[in-house]
Amino acid sequence: MKKSLSRPIAGIFLTVLIISFVSCASTPKSGQSANVVQANAQTLPSVPQNTQVVPAEKTEHSAETSSDAAKAKAILPERETETGGTESKAEITDARETLSPSAAEKPPAAQETPSDAAKASVVQSEEPPAPAQEAPPVSADVAFVRELQALLSANDIAGALASFENLPDELKENIQLEILRASLLLSAGRTEEAKKAGEALLARDADNIDVLELNMRTALASGDRKKADSLIKRLLASDPNNAAANIALAEQYALSRKFKLANAAYKRALRSESGNIDALFGFAQTAFYIGDTDEAKKSFEAILAKDPSHALALSYLGKIAADDKNYLRASTYIEKAIAVDDSNYDFYLDWGTYLRYRGKFQEAEAAWTKAIALDPSYFLAYVYRAELYDEQKKYKEALVDFYKVVETKPDYFFAYKDIGLLEWHEGNWAKARAAFQKAYSYDKSDFSYALMTAASYLKEKNVIDCKKFLAQTMRGFDRTSLAYEMMRLYHDQGGFNAENSLRLKIDKIDKPSDRGRMWYYMGLFYELKGSTKLANEYYSKIIKMQAPMFFEYRLAEWSLGK
Repeated sequence: MKKSLSRPIAGIFLTVLIISFVSCASTPKSGQSANVVQANAQTLPSVPQNTQVVPAEKTEHSAETSSDAAKAKAILPERETETGGTESKAEITDARETLSPSAAEKPPAAQETPSDAAKASVVQSEEPPAPAQEAPPVSADVAFVRELQALLSANDIAGALASFENLPDELKENIQLEILRASLLLSAGRTEEAKKAGEALLARDADNIDVLELNMRTALASGDRKKADSLIKRLLASDPNNAAANIALAEQYALSRKFKLANAAYKRALRSESGNIDALFGFAQTAFYIGDTDEAKKSFEAILAKDPSHALALSYLGKIAADDKNYLRASTYIEKAIAVDDSNYDFYLDWGTYLRYRGKFQEAEAAWTKAIALDPSYFLAYVYRAELYDEQKKYKEALVDFYKVVETKPDYFFAYKDIGLLEWHEGNWAKARAAFQKAYSYDKSDFSYALMTAASYLKEKNVIDCKKFLAQTMRGFDRTSLAYEMMRLYHDQGGFNAENSLRLKIDKIDKPSDRGRMWYYMGLFYELKGSTKLANEYYSKIIKMQAPMFFEYRLAEWSLGK
């Protein structure tokens, strides 16, 4: 695929840290109501269900919370507020505690008579209701944590980092927050800063697993493979099933195309974190690459059971369906993936391929055109669309795209061959020669590129440069080979009988495709000599093979069609 896969910026690691810290920060201080702290904590953003949350520490009620208040809290229902919401029992309890003693606690002399009470009731009804009591102020540490979590929930990494500039004094030594900040720096691409912070944390707590994992990630991001490997080994020595270390190890194996080893590492990661989507996806992806299609399919479906909108899992299920030649099902999967992420270049590549196999050429063209619009600098969509144009005999359009291929990826020498063929078809001999010669420069073992270069020179009536080119080229071929003898024939430009011995050798070639290629160059030799009849005899023998597995077959078709 074009682009490598990456995990979410913050991920579960950050969520665990922040929720874990909330538990500590929410512990009431002396003189602070536990109910207030609880109410503050309840307003924090919710945590994803698949996230392992560190439970909050139990707190004791402060001296201010009386048993009577607890009883009131238990029996008082939630009531509607002026804004349409509800007041919690805790809020009502706290409000009750601020009132004066009840009538039952007053001395008898102070009690009102019924008539006085009635009068007071009338007067009280005419007075406006007492304003609702304001919630107690939130402590600086809790406010910071709440703000930070809100920023992370919104994926605002820059904002989260900026918030650390206002870190309360009581939190400046919190190691979890320091790990979090370093991880955010890494996510923001500020690798050197993250590396420096990670090294400081390592010096402070060398056995902290989170710190070790952080330093492993910064080493990988900075390209320090040696340090990363050392940290991976250290983590695995402590826990062979450590998810982060095994995922990192698996990714290294995958980059080296060691997919079996990568698959095994992902499997170990899943032993410790069965719900880790990164590990599950990596396991499924590498299973697909090693041919374990059933396991890959099952794992991708397991991902979708957790996250129905996982676009990459949908795309791979499309690939699996396409391998079974079920292009309709493959199209359904990739269309769902595109509905989730319509900016993925690779999705449109696959979609176009499935549509092409279904005979929907116009739709396939549109899909690859969309891919090109997403990334005009990448070559592969140009290749697919050019081949589609070529198949539809839209040769001029195909040429435009093939030239874009070599512009965006100059070392894709197969495109030079296609350019040479199409320019040859259009009668542009100089352009054809330049393209074939470029293809030959990349693959000097292929005599076809050399012979087509020589033939293009001869089409240009440039015999001298043809001989110079072949004289140089033949030095790289075995003198006893048929390829050498054919190039010698073109170099010497002998009479009509000069090829007799070569023709007899060609007829004895066992491999049909090799024999067919040599027949073409015998026919082309006669065509260049002006003997169309003899040339067509050889071209006809090629067409009767009905096996267009070599590009000379197309050239023979074009020559006969003239």
